[in-house]
Formats: sequence, C-alpha cells, structure tokens
Amino acid sequence: MSDKKTLLRQAAKPTLFLLTFIFVCAFLAHYLTGDETLLEYAKNNPELAYGTQDGASADIADNLSEKESTQSVDSALSETTPVSPSEESDKPSIDTGYDNSVTPDKSSAYTDVKDHIADVPAEYPANQGDDAAEPAEEPVMMTEHPDRITYEEGFYYEPLTEEVKERITGISYPESGCTVPYEDLNYVGLKYIDFDGQEQIGELICNKAIAQDMVEIFHTLYQNDYRLESVRLIDEYNGDDTASMAENNTSCFNYRVVDGTTSLSKHAYGLAIDVNPYYNPYVVFGRNNDGSDYISPPGSEIYADRSQSFAYKIDENDLCYRLFTEHGFTWGGNWNSTKDYQHFQKTLK
Repeated sequence: MSDKKTLLRQAAKPTLFLLTFIFVCAFLAHYLTGDETLLEYAKNNPELAYGTQDGASADIADNLSEKESTQSVDSALSETTPVSPSEESDKPSIDTGYDNSVTPDKSSAYTDVKDHIADVPAEYPANQGDDAAEPAEEPVMMTEHPDRITYEEGFYYEPLTEEVKERITGISYPESGCTVPYEDLNYVGLKYIDFDGQEQIGELICNKAIAQDMVEIFHTLYQNDYRLESVRLIDEYNGDDTASMAENNTSCFNYRVVDGTTSLSKHAYGLAIDVNPYYNPYVVFGRNNDGSDYISPPGSEIYADRSQSFAYKIDENDLCYRLFTEHGFTWGGNWNSTKDYQHFQKTLK
C-alpha cells in the first residue's frame, strides 16, 4: 500500500509542476501586460489558479475577502462603487427624466464652432483666459469645523474654516472689495455619482441661507443615481467660470459679475449654482456682432438646441429641476432674452 501511495505522489508531481507553469505563464501574459489583473485572471480561470478542476474552484474565487479584491487607496477621499437604487430598498425611486446609458462626446466635431463665438471683454472676471489652473485630482481633505451640521453621512455644511478661507482668498473671494463677509458663506461637503457610475466626493461654497437646501437636494440626487461629472470649487479653475463650465464642473460661489455685464451675479452672493454646465449652456440671443446667439462655454453650441434629446439635459421633467424649484429656486432656462439652462438661483426674503 505504501508503494502505491509513493507512486501516486510521484505521478502527481509533474501534474502539479505543469499547473504551476501554466499559471505563471498566464500571469506573465495577462497581468504584466495590463490586460487583466492577477486577481481577475484567478477568478476567470480558477481551475488553473487554484490547481483544481472541480466546482469548488469558483467558490474559492468568489469568496475572496474584500481587502483582497479591491485596490488600495491613497486617502479617505477614494472612489467607491455606490449601491444602485434598485439594490437598496430604502432609497426612493424617482424618474430622473433622461437616459444615462449614452454619454455625449465633448471632443466631437462640434467643438470647432467655438472659433465663431464672439469674445467677451477681458475685464469681466467670468472670463480669465486660458491660464486657469488645472483642477486637482480630487477635493482636498478638509479640517472639520466644530459647528459642522451633518444631514446624512457624507452630506454636511459648516462655516468656513481658516483653511478654506486661505484656499479661496484671492481667487473666488477677492482679497479686497468683496461685499460678502466670510460669515455669510458655508462650506458644503457632499457625495455624487459621476458619469462612470462611480461615487465621488464633492464640495461647494454657498450662502449659509441655502446650505440646508444644498445637502437635501444633492442627497436626493445621489440616492437616485443622478449623474454629475464634477463638483469642485471654482478655485480649482483659478476662478475662471468659462474654464469650469468647459470641464462640465458644477459650482456655486464665485464673486464675479454676470457674463457680459458689470452687475454682480447671484453667484457672488453664493445664492446660485450651475449644474452640468457643458450640456446646459448659457445662451444670449443675438448678442454677437453678426446678430447670432452667444453661447457659453465654447464647444457646447449643439446643446443649446433644446428640442434635441440627449443625456444630462436639464428641462422641466428633469429631477434636478424638480428638486431645485421645490426648494424655492428659479431656473435660468425659463428666462426670456437669455437662457441659462445650467443655472438655479434663490432670492432671500
């Protein structure tokens, strides 16, 4: 009997060596070339990765711990995959009013139309040229203010900390001449779902009078998988509103005038917000020298045609429109000589 076991062990050695050799080759072919991670290969080929051909191999792959099956992150602001409304019963299901399955391409041929858009005078703070700073990879981790008010996990607002004041002073908040005191503003932290369906951390600065509105609205948008491409402070774009819009960044406070005028914008008071602005442009009828419409940001001209159907379009059937108007905001898309489809603002009583 012992001789038989010895023979079986000796016979198994070449098989084990062969399986190990195949797995190493597969690792080099897939993992090192970047086509497939080692974990993904192991889960897709369990009979090779785990040296077995029975049904238990699939169970081994599926039962890997969360720590082993996720990539490490560099900070607490890492991206995570959200639970969809259909998978979490306590999240209300609300029709968002559009199909997120197709994302319009901002690099399409329509971007060449920007060459025909009239320039806005350089003295307007809303247009600071091409020298705007590139946005950060992700929002900076902020120190918690002792008076922070948390609405739901990841959704809060608080007075401006010294750290936040330092970030915005000289950019969205002028070093001198600003008529809005720091004390009138709040920092808002929030979560949102980006165009890839991934959970992200966002931040806004708004008037303290609408801070509660902001966390309530963005929490409902988040619960209903409403897509936002970016939610960063305008300071990440050197205070350049046009640069922020071109990157489809959702933003609120910026002490500036209305584009093309000398009047302070509602944004200067932190009482207005622009949502997915690239797909919901600012339009002034007949403003250009040739009598054509002025459309901003450059490249978004095709989205000024609101008779068309496309993703991220804000109209009166859109969830974003419904939430903001329910909270007492007015929509720029309802204006007459000007249409600001991205814009919601609130007037204090």
